Amino acid sequence: MCSRDPKKLKTAADAIRTRHKTEVLAEPLDVTDPKAVQQFVAHVAQQFGSVDVCVTNAAGPPPKPFSATTAEEWHRAVELNFMSIIHCAHAVLPLMQKNQWGRLITLTSVSVRQPIADLVYSNSVRAGVLGLVKSLSNEYGKDGITVNNVAPGYTATERLRELARKQATAAGIDEEQSLANLGQETALKRVATPEEVADAIVWLASDRASYITGQTILVDGGLYKGL
Repeated sequence: MCSRDPKKLKTAADAIRTRHKTEVLAEPLDVTDPKAVQQFVAHVAQQFGSVDVCVTNAAGPPPKPFSATTAEEWHRAVELNFMSIIHCAHAVLPLMQKNQWGRLITLTSVSVRQPIADLVYSNSVRAGVLGLVKSLSNEYGKDGITVNNVAPGYTATERLRELARKQATAAGIDEEQSLANLGQETALKRVATPEEVADAIVWLASDRASYITGQTILVDGGLYKGL
């Protein structure tokens, strides 16, 4: 596990150790730093003997309309939500090739299929990840490596609350009503739990998904309206 926030990282790692009685390597890391990513992956391989599964899950850029965006924030969004995946892929794929087995799973957003209001950075940058996923799946399939993307819809996280607060202010309603309204946009009429997104990731990382590669799996409760 890695995170830019050492305190939150330690809390999460300790919780996993206690709950699952398992070994956890947790290091503070900025995934936009390619050298730091290489070092972290090297530590993982040294401690566990191999790198079998890599899940990329960098935080999303701030919500705002295009008129409020800046060049600096655009560059930051590219570094955080596109280049971070490049750095991870460069670090883990050669190790997976040695074992002729591996799973690279990216997390993006339903916005790669259906843009979301006030998320122009995410709508734009994350779409590029799909081209990368497809390209890597084609190149590394011969090595027993699958590359897939999970695209969550509205999920009960702090980031969603940030978006709900912004929309609540604009609409003159409270945050909870804004969250409820977001859920009503889905076929299931609710937002997802983080565990529901995690289940899709675990499946893609397993042998049961061994013939699935280059795909985007929407975990969106039917938010996406296309065929």
